[in-house]
Amino acid sequence: MSTLRITDGQRRARLARRHLLLPALRADTVEAVADALVGLHASDAATVYLSAGARLAAPSPDEVERALYQDVTLVKLLSMRHTLFAVTLDMAPYVESSTGRAIQARERRTVLKFLREHGEDGTAWDERRLAAVERRVLDVLAARGEATTAELAQEIPALRESVIVSRGKPYQSRQSVGSRVVRLLACDGQLRRARPRGSWTSSSYPWAPAPRLPELPEREARAELARRWLAAFGPATEADLKWWTGWTLRDTRGALADMGAVQAELTDVGTGYVLPDDPEEPDHAEEPAPWAALLPALDPTAMGWRGRDWYLSPGDVPALFDRAGNIGPTVWWNGRIVGGWAQRADGEVVWCLLADVGREATVAIEDEARRLASWLGTVRVTPRFRTPLERELVR
Repeated sequence: MSTLRITDGQRRARLARRHLLLPALRADTVEAVADALVGLHASDAATVYLSAGARLAAPSPDEVERALYQDVTLVKLLSMRHTLFAVTLDMAPYVESSTGRAIQARERRTVLKFLREHGEDGTAWDERRLAAVERRVLDVLAARGEATTAELAQEIPALRESVIVSRGKPYQSRQSVGSRVVRLLACDGQLRRARPRGSWTSSSYPWAPAPRLPELPEREARAELARRWLAAFGPATEADLKWWTGWTLRDTRGALADMGAVQAELTDVGTGYVLPDDPEEPDHAEEPAPWAALLPALDPTAMGWRGRDWYLSPGDVPALFDRAGNIGPTVWWNGRIVGGWAQRADGEVVWCLLADVGREATVAIEDEARRLASWLGTVRVTPRFRTPLERELVR
């Protein structure tokens, strides 16, 4: 049996189709967008909206809010790489069981240790007291429907307690217990973020009870997550999957084996993997029509692989990433990142090319900038993680 070989150009063509970046393939619902990408990065409140908008036939914040807050068919989970993702209810059990459950256990240990070490005299915290306070939070929310952490603290005195950080140091500070307890419940999947108090770019939101997810065997969940990830991001390497999930090398290899991944030879990086029933034949797949896209900071496509040289010039990394490795807003042309964009205070969407892409690309990028500005309307978006190029563009 001959080895399957997939070139960088063929990978970029797959990216265009599978990530719904071709105008003809744009989706009707945000759930379809989230499933096409496994999940949408949600560390920055605006990313979910902007990533969806780039792939929706009729982009609208209302469509995203419907799924997040009205139908609750899209939920945010602390999961892959200890990062917040918005995933569909169908995908959520696999994400939580394969990655979220381990994070929940670590977070609980961390919070308890912190409360024990930093609590003020006479305010001892242990597993029993934490569990009792958590039950009270859930009872209050069941009665109220939703509430901010401050509103919960009005009814639950324990949440008003504080801890002392860096005791005895010149920079000693006092922090509220409430935010840590409530966020722990959210990490456990018992609370969800309700509609923000303010615009959809706001990170100020109340909490509401979350839909309970079925628990799945961890190994089964890892295999299914790997399968869905390869369906969206394949072909990809073992290192790509390990990085994206945050799994150990052993768990990564086990998941690939369990779902029957097939090896493929990739340009310059060696062995990659595709689905055993991958629908695309590299030698016969049609080249997609030319396309442009303006994707937001932390977009799933830009952050989908550890090895990025096939769609990103290494020389452009310092301009497009912050020091922690978070990518800013990017301009794409035919499967490559060719620049960055930003929104100025007056609402203008501005962009800068880092490569010479020709007149056809420039016209297409201008069209995408107008499309983005038209549905943003009066909303102003500033990425949570600022990058050198984005800062330069808004001066």
